[in-house]
Amino acid sequence: MKRIYLSFLLLLPFAVHSQRLADVAVSYVVTNYIGDLGNEKNFPISSASSGAAVTLRNFIGNNGKSAYTHRPFDLQLRFSWHRLQYDEVESVGGKSGSELRNYLRGIGFRNDLFGAESGLTYNFIIGNQGPLSKPKFGGFVMAGVGAFYGKPKADLFLGDAVIDNRYYFWNDGSIRDLPENSRIEGNVLEKDGIFETDLRQWRTEGQGAGSEFSQTSPYNNLNIGIPMGVGLRYFYNKFLTLSVEFNYYYFFTDYLDDVSGRYATYEELLSSFPDQLRFELAKYISDPTGRGTNGFIGLATSPRGNPSLKDAFTFFSIEASYKIKWKKKGIYGQ
Repeated sequence: MKRIYLSFLLLLPFAVHSQRLADVAVSYVVTNYIGDLGNEKNFPISSASSGAAVTLRNFIGNNGKSAYTHRPFDLQLRFSWHRLQYDEVESVGGKSGSELRNYLRGIGFRNDLFGAESGLTYNFIIGNQGPLSKPKFGGFVMAGVGAFYGKPKADLFLGDAVIDNRYYFWNDGSIRDLPENSRIEGNVLEKDGIFETDLRQWRTEGQGAGSEFSQTSPYNNLNIGIPMGVGLRYFYNKFLTLSVEFNYYYFFTDYLDDVSGRYATYEELLSSFPDQLRFELAKYISDPTGRGTNGFIGLATSPRGNPSLKDAFTFFSIEASYKIKWKKKGIYGQ
């Protein structure tokens, strides 16, 4: 009993006065969408967009005795924003219009994803690891899970979302206010950059059109993503760390871009939008160029995406993190 009491007295000062360390980090992010859309053969470089992240990172078991103590594992909580986007009518690599492999489909979208994720990181020191050395470089690998919310939207109208304000996509790559087969040439337009159309609401692939028509139920805007990544850290001093990180985010949905299976048939769209004006809008929103489908199921006109491949994105970031200390309260609240 005395030994137990003595041990308690010896450990009590550490419990009362122990300190903890944690990192608070901010990141500038470059995100690349990977999905059903694209005119590049391999990696869709033209989809690169900006993002940002704030990360709270707490080293497991770090008692705060030294800010130079680097533990092998840590947990992190990250809040992030990623802009996923692609436009198949934009020129790529000096090619435009019908020279682009997916111009005739001509689908575009933007999805601002807001996420919260937790992950486990394995850290290792690069270089000298002597007992008195202060390491300068480290590496890490990480994996986690997160929830991400975002609505795929499109810029399909010059101004208000009415059929008279729609874009017409000509084979030469120009966007005009009249169809290509018109007697009048029409005015060349620039997209206004306003993503006014919530694509999910327009059932572009016939989702939820009624049990006798529908091929799928409407997709969810809240989705689970799995981040996996590697990175390097430079320990500028005992409080400030600079990092670069590359992550791949895999999702269990194929609708981050609103594209997965086949085009909605006109029958499905009419079932969802019996009003004639809204029906015409739905046809255009599902098939912006008018060259993707004839409104019926068939080998030539039905495919819109590849449902066997889920959506993903890559994440490259430059991060600055600052180590903070705080005193852990003891059993007496001190």
